[in-house]
Amino acid sequence: MLVQKYKDMLSGKSVIRQLSEFATARGKEIGYENVFDYSLGNPSVPVPQEFTDEMIHMLTNKETNELHGYSPSLGITSVREAIAASLEKRLGLPYRKEHIFMASGAAGALAHAFRLVTEPGDEIVTFAPYFPEYGPYVNLTGAVLKVVPPDTQAFQIRFDKLEEMLTKEVKAVLINTPNNPSGIVYSKETLQKLADLLRRKSALYGHTIYLISDEPYREIVFEGVDAPCVSRFYEDTIMCYSFSKSLSIPGERIGYVAVNPNCKDAETMVNMCAQISRGIGHNCPPSIIQLAVAKVLDKTADLGVYETNMKILYKELVDLGFTCVKPGGTFYIFPKALEEDAKAFCNKALQYDLVLVPGDTFGAPGYFRMAYCIDTEKVERSLHALRRFVSETYR
Repeated sequence: MLVQKYKDMLSGKSVIRQLSEFATARGKEIGYENVFDYSLGNPSVPVPQEFTDEMIHMLTNKETNELHGYSPSLGITSVREAIAASLEKRLGLPYRKEHIFMASGAAGALAHAFRLVTEPGDEIVTFAPYFPEYGPYVNLTGAVLKVVPPDTQAFQIRFDKLEEMLTKEVKAVLINTPNNPSGIVYSKETLQKLADLLRRKSALYGHTIYLISDEPYREIVFEGVDAPCVSRFYEDTIMCYSFSKSLSIPGERIGYVAVNPNCKDAETMVNMCAQISRGIGHNCPPSIIQLAVAKVLDKTADLGVYETNMKILYKELVDLGFTCVKPGGTFYIFPKALEEDAKAFCNKALQYDLVLVPGDTFGAPGYFRMAYCIDTEKVERSLHALRRFVSETYR
């Protein structure tokens, strides 16, 4: 017999992926250059040349078993040492290799983090708007995802609602800053208030409430925006990182778990990750990619194009009458739709070959997401379609 819960999920496929598939199919009809596809957060800028050069160098000069064999369960030791040294230098916390576990992207890192600190029936709290895959990521572990309603004025945290939901069943709080889908960066004030609240509630309930920080967009922060290091505010933080966006290598599926060195059980938690991998088969990321990223830890792709695209879209959206909180990072913008039903709004936009994602899937009905990780030239060309859509449909 097939497992019913996975069969049931077939009727609830990712809206983002469905829209991306629509854009691809539409592109075959009219040319993809004529489809303004703002659906999928797939990095558009080239990989840093240093990463490519390192791959070529290794393939030319190193033994194949070193490049293509299994890595140790925790990851390649030299890679973990390099990442720890980089984090210590950049973040000012005393990371060592014992605090680092190599994972297959941020999704793999989160899969381990959730299982580190929850049993079936425990709760993890996150904040709308949120990445919709958090639902299956958490719920399929046996834990339960609870979502705090959004603060639509600034997309910071609604602490009144959080405090109501922070019961003794909660074992972790999950945050994502810079945020997908809003592009908002949590302020120092927000992070300090969150840390203080978690310490107070942990003491009250007699167990640690861990802070799981999902950070794939950590390097995409715009000029003049302060992006505080989450782990510096709260000692029981589990950082989940991916190189997908910073290096434009999402298909390589490489990232890590970094447990705050000041966390009481940090080294034990990292060792536990190897045992978790035995149960979920989410282990031993490709050795060659581990080795390559270790050589470019101080590099990123040319991320400036995302800020350029944001400025173009933000100005146009505001000029057209959209309510929109200005992003501080990522390559997403999250305006309020021009009608209450964002799904209807996005369906109408498809008639103009504008592929937008309704905010319902992010826990924020009435809003929509644009992933502007596309060529700037295409962003500029999309403005005519956006103006026509608004003028002809809502004016």
